[in-house]
Amino acid sequence: MPGVAARIAATHVLDDVLHRGRSLKAALAQALPTLPDVRDRALAEAVAMTALRQHARFDAALAAWLQKPLVARDRELRALLLAGFAQLEMGLPAHAALDATVEAARAMGRAHQAGLVNALLRRAQREGLPEAQFDAGWPAWLAAQVRADWPQQADAIFAASAQEAPMWLRVNRRVQPRDAYLALLRDAGINATADETLPDAIRLQSTLPVQQLPGFDAGAVSVQDGAAQAVADALSPSSQARVLDACAAPGGKAAHLAERDPALRILALDVDARRVRRMQDAFARLQLSIDTRAADAAQPAMWWDGTPFDAILIDAPCSATGIVRRQPDVLLHRRQADIDALIATQSKLLDALWPLLTPGGTLVYATCSILHAENAAQVAAFLARTADATLEPLGDSFGINAGFGYQRLPGEGGMDGFFCAKLRKASRP
Repeated sequence: MPGVAARIAATHVLDDVLHRGRSLKAALAQALPTLPDVRDRALAEAVAMTALRQHARFDAALAAWLQKPLVARDRELRALLLAGFAQLEMGLPAHAALDATVEAARAMGRAHQAGLVNALLRRAQREGLPEAQFDAGWPAWLAAQVRADWPQQADAIFAASAQEAPMWLRVNRRVQPRDAYLALLRDAGINATADETLPDAIRLQSTLPVQQLPGFDAGAVSVQDGAAQAVADALSPSSQARVLDACAAPGGKAAHLAERDPALRILALDVDARRVRRMQDAFARLQLSIDTRAADAAQPAMWWDGTPFDAILIDAPCSATGIVRRQPDVLLHRRQADIDALIATQSKLLDALWPLLTPGGTLVYATCSILHAENAAQVAAFLARTADATLEPLGDSFGINAGFGYQRLPGEGGMDGFFCAKLRKASRP
């Protein structure tokens, strides 16, 4: 039956993430290549993402509807049921969702449970899935922290984080103007709008495989959220400046800077050699010549040549609490002790890289976190211990003024949650 393989792949992804502790990215990387049809790959990924965003709510339905709770040997069944609920949540035709999911149960050696799968999905179709608290699925400690940091906006943050994220594109202005690319999209029947505040950004009405984007393979366009695209505006280096992107992978921000000004001398670092190789592939697709290196940015003695940088970008490792809608497994894997370790790493990066900045130069500190401790408090602490650093204004287009930087919350303007602060180093007297 068409679509059965996609349901099975989504089930395997969910089983890996929910029950085996694997990251969503790793599970998808293993499962999706087994599907030869790009439409099946897109469906499997969408089903898995929806199920993970809503897993607490779907589990509540199972708890209410099952006479006995599922046991350890039925973890795969749980994953399949969540995949089935996700399809109904996505608005897929109910008969197709039910039939293909029931058939997937049989194909997975669970013919004896096919009737149960059918009954539960039909009940969900008939009654609808129960609603849940806004913070359902968030660890209690993390939900409490979000409420403490954003008491007025917390429920909106939780709600936005449970929704599908829109697809944002970054037009390569070296290839063509944004208006010209918009015309290509419309000719291809793809609904898209230009963003008023971001000169290279286009927002699609619905997600689609990159292979369907005109000119993607030729480097005409890249996928990058609008909040991440704003970093190029924040850093705004002068032409021919020497720029360091300290935690660069997957390379979108360095590529954006190079697309805007090929004369920039950019060094893109990442500590993970595999991620560096993928970054190099991305730069090759875009026909960009960017110096890349696998190195720990916090250990300059191991890689720095002694020549100062005019501009530095630290897109620091963080809790990823601003991109839960794109990485819903964050809520499954994040531990409270992780936050203290991440704050220490962020602080180490700031202290290690500030001396590499030329007097009068600028440093942008950014995260995809919404936690004050990683963002405004981190910048405030750095300024308190760094005499030659001052905070530069950025403006309301970067989000809420958090006192020591600007915070965009998830879903605002259709963008991810993102923090950005711009620091300037004092010029020599």
